[in-house]
Amino acid sequence: MTTMENSKISKNVSRSIGRAKEKILQNLGKVDRTADEIFDEHVTNFNKQQYAATRLQKELNNYIRCIRACATANHALMEAVNEIYEPEWGDGKEHLNLNAQNCEMLWNDFAHRLAEQVLIPLNTYQGQFPEMRKKIEKRGRKLVDFDGERHSLQALQSNPRRAEAKLAKQRESLEGAKRTYEVLNTELHEELPGLYNSRIVFLVSAMSTLFASENIFHSESTKVYNELEGIVEGLARETAKGTLNFKSSNAILNNTVDSRKDGVLYRVRATYRYQKEDVDELSFEAGEVIRVVEYDDPEEQEEGWLMGVKENGEKGMFPANFTRPM
Repeated sequence: MTTMENSKISKNVSRSIGRAKEKILQNLGKVDRTADEIFDEHVTNFNKQQYAATRLQKELNNYIRCIRACATANHALMEAVNEIYEPEWGDGKEHLNLNAQNCEMLWNDFAHRLAEQVLIPLNTYQGQFPEMRKKIEKRGRKLVDFDGERHSLQALQSNPRRAEAKLAKQRESLEGAKRTYEVLNTELHEELPGLYNSRIVFLVSAMSTLFASENIFHSESTKVYNELEGIVEGLARETAKGTLNFKSSNAILNNTVDSRKDGVLYRVRATYRYQKEDVDELSFEAGEVIRVVEYDDPEEQEEGWLMGVKENGEKGMFPANFTRPM
């Protein structure tokens, strides 16, 4: 370790001891301390502002986590409803699938909007406080230094045996400590009120986005659930009238037998749109009917994939989970 480093450490230790001694004397009432009631009020406002921002950040993070959990639960619920709603009950299952997808999209969009447009700006706003607090603490240390130098000068002035050279040096030390303290004090007297007033602008922006996102989500969700309610009410009406067409086992069997005569194993209806990723695959839109046929070479068959022919004669492989049997 170099001599310069040793000197710096020694100086820092000496300064810390001096500050501790000054604080003890102030707390015991042996010496006075420089008071600044306006600054103390700024610090009180700063503490309240930081506490409020920290709590808002915590609760918003928790809220977004809950929204994502609700999205997962809603997806599982819609899958269960879709499973119990039989394909033979008319076109309701297709509409059910479509609205379930819309509902999932609304939940995910809601969580994404809050994270991107509210939480990120809140994190930026919250990021101002640590640096400002460091500056406040530094100003406190410099104030203790200033008071200590002031009291040292007073002690020298009251000593009849004082040396004028030592007194001049102490006055110089006091002026240096005063300048350092006053620079920080002036800056904070400007910055703290500005930061405190910025809370209103931030609150207006963040809460406007939050409440607008809530409004969009609930308004669009209401439309989706009205559609879902209508599907179920339609099923109830058809059942009450006795007009709901159920395919009997014999009809399904006969249809399968007739289909096999043309090489068709059975028919499926696309529940989702699929865009082929290879030349031997089949593209289709949701709602299209596809005839499932056997593979030309059984060894080419892959698990979860079917071979099908569209109404226009186009043939290719497609994922089975994008369709449902008719």
